[in-house]
Amino acid sequence: MHLSPDQIVFWQYGVFKLNATIAFTWALMLVLAGGSRLITRKLSIGLERSRWQNLLEILVTGIEKQIKEVGLSQPQKYLGFLGTLFLFVATASLCTVIPGYEPPTASLSTTAALALCVFVAVPFFGIEEQGVRNYLKSYTKPTFIMLPFNIISELSRTLALAVRLFGNMMSGAMIIGILLTITPFIFPIVMTVLGLLTGMVQAYIFSILAAVYIAAATRVRKPKPEPMQTVPA
Repeated sequence: MHLSPDQIVFWQYGVFKLNATIAFTWALMLVLAGGSRLITRKLSIGLERSRWQNLLEILVTGIEKQIKEVGLSQPQKYLGFLGTLFLFVATASLCTVIPGYEPPTASLSTTAALALCVFVAVPFFGIEEQGVRNYLKSYTKPTFIMLPFNIISELSRTLALAVRLFGNMMSGAMIIGILLTITPFIFPIVMTVLGLLTGMVQAYIFSILAAVYIAAATRVRKPKPEPMQTVPA
């Protein structure tokens, strides 16, 4: 049993290795890119639309609604990034039914890379919304003493994102592998279905947490309205 797809090496030349994590990550990216191209190649902007396009628009509208409820007033702006995170994690989980497939999200290197994407996206969107000066000032609020604590918070939540996703995905794969060796095939099938459900939940949680962090970084504090002065008659 492999604890991580990093241990499965397909090719090695010196210090260079092609392991299952790299191979399946690129395979997933190609599937997602090809699938998006195939799905969107015949979209119509007219009144007559196919059932597939109607379903696709319902899904996109639902995702935009979820993003808006988190606190992002312009969901279209963040749909590409957050939607890609969700689709990658969800597809990595759904493909576990394929024999010989190892989910790349069961590797800490993959989950760390996804968490780093969120780590970079948070200040990117924050600076784009507030400007460099106002965004950096947010680290010193409510007082300058909070600066080191806010920096530690940024780093710790990035680590938590990576470890949470890695732990949940790896544990599910290990449980299924153990059950396949000690029990009949019926019970592992049930656990596989539960694993797929867990993977979808983890994809949703990861995307929502990323949206929450971005919403916190892009929140612009509005100045308090000045009290109206009454003019004596």
